[in-house]
Amino acid sequence: MEDLRLYINSLRHDFAKQTLNKKDVNSDPIFQFEKWFKEAVSSKVNEPNAMTIATVGADGMPSARIVLLRNFNESGFVFYTNYISRKGHEIMDNPNCALLFFWPELERQVRIEGVLSKQTAEESDVYFNTRPRTSKLGAWTSEQSQIIENRKVLDEAYEKLSKKYPGEDIPRPSYWGGYILQPQRIEFWQGRPSRLHDRILYSKENNVWRIKRLAP
Repeated sequence: MEDLRLYINSLRHDFAKQTLNKKDVNSDPIFQFEKWFKEAVSSKVNEPNAMTIATVGADGMPSARIVLLRNFNESGFVFYTNYISRKGHEIMDNPNCALLFFWPELERQVRIEGVLSKQTAEESDVYFNTRPRTSKLGAWTSEQSQIIENRKVLDEAYEKLSKKYPGEDIPRPSYWGGYILQPQRIEFWQGRPSRLHDRILYSKENNVWRIKRLAP
């Protein structure tokens, strides 16, 4: 164990691939995010749409997990989940949320803070109908975040539902759908040597985006 601690303490990586200057970023953070996201895709970043979502429930305890970004535009950032999962209950108690993208291949992070709201049922239906049949069945099978006795419970439930819905025409469960995060703060982080990273923060003030540079 001590060797492992020494190894962890010895891990070092000096970021030096790119720079990020206030004068070079887009005045709109959504367009700046689109630019970086396209670069992550073209650079073949592994799972470029994977993002950490952090929530805080009624008990005040933070909770974080990885979800997948499925859409973004001027209105916000969209992901889908089970509304009665742990995250769903926490969002119901406190809709304030933070997202984090980390693209190590580009030495970049994007931090997004804002308020979550549910998509309309129609919007969730549209996305659900694009999912593979197996994913649709998975949404019905899992009572997400609930305690189950063993793996067999899931396998048997999946098999039963697979027989109930033999084709692609599977309805969306009412407890499953989309959230959209309306951002209030978006920070773009570019790794730099000596831990003197570039940090550009967009914050919305009176419905106008203000741009500031932060110390690393």
